[in-house]
Amino acid sequence: METAPAKTLQKRQVIFLAILLLLWEPGSEAVRYSMPEETESGSFVATLAKDLGLRVGELATRGARIHYKGNKQLLQLDVTTGNLLLYEKLDREVLCGATDPCILHFQLLLENPVQFFQADLQLTDINDHSPEFLEREMLLKIPENVQTGTVFPLKIAQDFDIGSNTIQNYTISPNSHFHVVTHNRGDGRKYPELVLDKPLDREEGPELSLTLTALDSGAPPRSGTTAVRIEVVDINDNAPEFLQSVYEVQIPENSPLNSLVVAVSARDLDAGTNGNVAYALFQGDEATQPFVIDEITGEIRLKRALDFEATRYYNVEIAATDGGGLSGKCTVVIKVVDVNDNVPELTMSTLTSSTPENSPETVVAVFSVSDPDSGDNGRMVCSIQNDLPFLLKPTFKNFYTLVTERPLDRESRAEYNVTITVTDMGTPRLKTQHNITAALLIRDINDHAPEFPAREMLLKISEITMPGKVFPLKMAQDLDAGSNSLQSYKISSNPHFHVLTRNRKDGRKSPELVLDKALDREEQPELRLILTALDGGFPPRSGTTKIQIVVLDINDNAPEFAQEFYEAQVPENSSLGSLVLTVSARDLDAGSFGEVSYALFQVDDVNQPFELNANTGEIRLRKTLDFEEFQSYQVDVEATDGGGLSGKCSLVIKVLDVNDNAPELTMSSLTNPIPENLPEIIVAVFSVSDADSGHNQQVTCSIDDNLPFLLRPSVENFYTLVTEGALDRESRSYQYEVCLTGGSGTREFKCLKPLVPNIMGEGVGTDTEENSNFRNHLGFN
Repeated sequence: METAPAKTLQKRQVIFLAILLLLWEPGSEAVRYSMPEETESGSFVATLAKDLGLRVGELATRGARIHYKGNKQLLQLDVTTGNLLLYEKLDREVLCGATDPCILHFQLLLENPVQFFQADLQLTDINDHSPEFLEREMLLKIPENVQTGTVFPLKIAQDFDIGSNTIQNYTISPNSHFHVVTHNRGDGRKYPELVLDKPLDREEGPELSLTLTALDSGAPPRSGTTAVRIEVVDINDNAPEFLQSVYEVQIPENSPLNSLVVAVSARDLDAGTNGNVAYALFQGDEATQPFVIDEITGEIRLKRALDFEATRYYNVEIAATDGGGLSGKCTVVIKVVDVNDNVPELTMSTLTSSTPENSPETVVAVFSVSDPDSGDNGRMVCSIQNDLPFLLKPTFKNFYTLVTERPLDRESRAEYNVTITVTDMGTPRLKTQHNITAALLIRDINDHAPEFPAREMLLKISEITMPGKVFPLKMAQDLDAGSNSLQSYKISSNPHFHVLTRNRKDGRKSPELVLDKALDREEQPELRLILTALDGGFPPRSGTTKIQIVVLDINDNAPEFAQEFYEAQVPENSSLGSLVLTVSARDLDAGSFGEVSYALFQVDDVNQPFELNANTGEIRLRKTLDFEEFQSYQVDVEATDGGGLSGKCSLVIKVLDVNDNAPELTMSSLTNPIPENLPEIIVAVFSVSDADSGHNQQVTCSIDDNLPFLLRPSVENFYTLVTEGALDRESRSYQYEVCLTGGSGTREFKCLKPLVPNIMGEGVGTDTEENSNFRNHLGFN
């Protein structure tokens, strides 16, 4: 048999559920409308009042208005007729791009009394874009000795429509030599490849002109064409080869237009026109590509302004084509470096208009600070004047409270002017100030010596290598800073090599070994040198490693990876030793020259969380990951054959978020005291958030069941606390707490701490908690 308290609790839960359903019944599920894109402005969307079960007259009398994300007005509500109209012609591709379905969320707000309705407008795609090639003509130069079955990649067309309205197939004009195959890319787009069916004969036909057509599946279908011109050339047996398969550079986001980003270089061993190299951006997209390349010099320059906050890095593919039509490719990874171009912002959450005298540690203001820059440019320091009796106390991340340092005497001084200064740590430092009426430098000592990651480096150099050839060496690391960090390298005295010290973009210094005198394997098959790294401390410190140089006979094939670029994802809570991915390279040489071993190139033992199996190419986790610290890593892997030649590939490993952040609550407004004997009074409005993503970001809210209050969700993680019925000031005052539970259901914390209820006339309750920043006591008028 149920007890009386249990029956009362069950009754309160039923009443709460009934009232919540009554308030949200029309909008418990979003009302969804659908219409084609490009519909004329002013067009009728829906009879919104009727669909929500409202009388037309209610819209005007209750102060109805439409709310939606962003500042641009898309819809308009006629409160006289209750009709929802299109404010302007909507372009699905502009609003949603490739996102499908394209749904615009909006809400109807009735102010008196407060009531929210959720609604969605889905824009359906129409076939209003034809496939379009970026170039009117593609030129392929194909040697006459190419074997049948050879595949030639063709540049893709673009179509801004989606689904069946976008590109579905490619065709080629009828001919006896080629057919075209349509493939699916990983991102859903389709790309064409030209396949040779019949051998070419330059003497019989030196040139072919074909038409490549891209077709979509719209109704009616649309298509776009480009010319494919094929020149048949004599044999050209050497393709251009870049000095590096992957270039990595950094460029500040405020670099002026036409700034030099990097110069790539490729060489071709052929002579004459077959050895002349021209550079071009491969599969260039003029709409999004901010770089251009000089076809003669290989210089890549900036043609459009960069924005670190919008795009942090670019992968640019460069093609080097010789006069015979053979080409080579390299990848340029361009990282945009953040500069301090955003001033810190201060948002005042709570400001007490008057502060009682003779009260210790009174909260005067609560505020938050933010800076969209990254690194030191986004780190902030808050301060106030030193000669005031106030203190700044940090609470949550980037939230502060301004409190009195001691009891104040109004008769001694009635008013204080406090200036809150927020300064970022960027260069130059930017600051903002907010006026209210009512940094550590650790001086470094030279306590670390430079240290190489290995005791010995092995270089295998062919005896035909020409003097002037540069060999990058793995650099040492020094945990000290400034002049105490690594400054230079030197090599033991020898007749064949000297060492250069290069300054990297990230401030570190790397060594490069330069060949001064040609090697002769028959005269000296092996050299042993000592590489020394020196810092600039006083006294200076140094570290050494051995360099063993084996002089080899000619080895004419370097290992090649199956992919130049790998991508992988790994949850941040993955166990140590977990397999991330496996890279694979092959070498066409035989014997030891064809045996491949793998290694992480330029490994950083301090920050590198991965290890590589030299034999299998398996990359496994060796250190714990943290999504909030690093969302992705870029790793270079080197494959080296038995002859000392090597190839490289780049890996981007993305860290997946797991639920390791607790929810946070932000109070927007608070009514105190509240009038008695009035129903449904809004007491507080607050929002909740969680730093995790996806399901880990979802938050639920609740309050104590034995209080005459209700929590009501409003829009997008906003809640209102309202009275359940009329309250009696003579009977009782109330205190409450709000509980948050994260998306996994495993974390719960209370942002508003409970107080002991008090009957009016029996004295004010005492809160035993030390932190009063999130307490609330409800009084009455």
